[in-house]
Amino acid sequence: MTGEQFQRAWAGAIEARRSGRRDEAVRLFHAILAGAGEHPLPLNALGMDALAQGDPRAATDWFTRAIAVDARAPDLWMNLARACREQGDDAGEQRALDGALAIDQRHFMALVRLAELHERRGELPAAAERWGHVLALAATLDERTPAIELMLDHARDVVARRHADFAAQVDAALASQRAASDAARRRRVEACIDHALGRREIYANHCAGLHFPFLPADEFFDRQHFPWLERLEAETAAIRAELTQVLAEDAAALRPYVTMKPGTPANKWSPLDGSLVWGAMHLWKDGRRDGAVCARVPHTAAVVDALPLSDLPGRTPTVFFSILQPGAHLPAHTGVSNVRSIVHLPLIVPDGCTFRVGGETRAWEEGRAWVFDDTIEHEAWNRSDRMRAILILDVWNPHIADHEREMLRTFYAASAGADGGPGDRLQIGE
Repeated sequence: MTGEQFQRAWAGAIEARRSGRRDEAVRLFHAILAGAGEHPLPLNALGMDALAQGDPRAATDWFTRAIAVDARAPDLWMNLARACREQGDDAGEQRALDGALAIDQRHFMALVRLAELHERRGELPAAAERWGHVLALAATLDERTPAIELMLDHARDVVARRHADFAAQVDAALASQRAASDAARRRRVEACIDHALGRREIYANHCAGLHFPFLPADEFFDRQHFPWLERLEAETAAIRAELTQVLAEDAAALRPYVTMKPGTPANKWSPLDGSLVWGAMHLWKDGRRDGAVCARVPHTAAVVDALPLSDLPGRTPTVFFSILQPGAHLPAHTGVSNVRSIVHLPLIVPDGCTFRVGGETRAWEEGRAWVFDDTIEHEAWNRSDRMRAILILDVWNPHIADHEREMLRTFYAASAGADGGPGDRLQIGE
């Protein structure tokens, strides 16, 4: 049979099938095979006819012959997989699906059918792995039909169940070690395990200004780095009393923390621009002491002066009372430089006030201070119906050595007012 004769015979067979003349179509497919020898097109057509007639065993034979002629056609492997599936031949179906994937590892329906096969067998880990591949590939699809969306919902459910089962196994295995150690000692390894289990993200430093390399990106610093914290915490009541007296006498003592220059494009801080929803009263700002404010809160000023504050010329320290009004939310943001650490001393904390740094969220407790790296993404909430107040100040990053601090002081002193200097204000927020 010549090529032209093949094309005429093939067109006639397809027309007969399309017109519902099945017997004629089958006769023509057989005639093509007789004249042209083994050819994947008529072999596949006869296999599809056998499936339509409810004879998957015969279909398997036809598809197997077609693959012997053209083993690089993934559709033939997929049709063979269907024939095996309809016979309940799980092993045969898997071999066929593996054959399709050996040609194209991104074959969407091959991945779907393999995930379904593993699920039917009760092989949840393998099913979840394949469904995970389906979900990743689905993200690249230009269009997703309602049926595909329904399937993807099922895929997410299987993957979530597998993650939950695996996490439960890990938690059970670690139970005795967790019981034998305190949470503070486990913080780093717990974060590692939680990230592996998909329960949290790992955050890096993002510095808008000076970035000191090779420092640990620690969200909340260990208290052992700051032995003076207890001394500060012991002053909570006295500091709170000074703040509440100033606020009672002079509500105008607070200034909006967010003040944007005219013409600044709208951004996440725009709703807080010029607003006392987030108010502040600075004792120190950009390395300058406000004598008038310090005179109004003399005990607080004395306590702060006794602390090892960050002291970069023209930049730090910054010390202020930070007031969040009811319902306030400070959006996720990062600070300027990781050369310093930020201290929070909670003074007035109603229920519902929380603070997230990276992957850890904590509730403020009155009189319980913490220190964190503000160049790691953080955000704050006051979900209560009362004002929340804390004292904020900056100190050196504990991982920077004394000789490095001295060089940084010199660097900033030399750059003060110089063209091309770092120019970053080490402004701190929450």
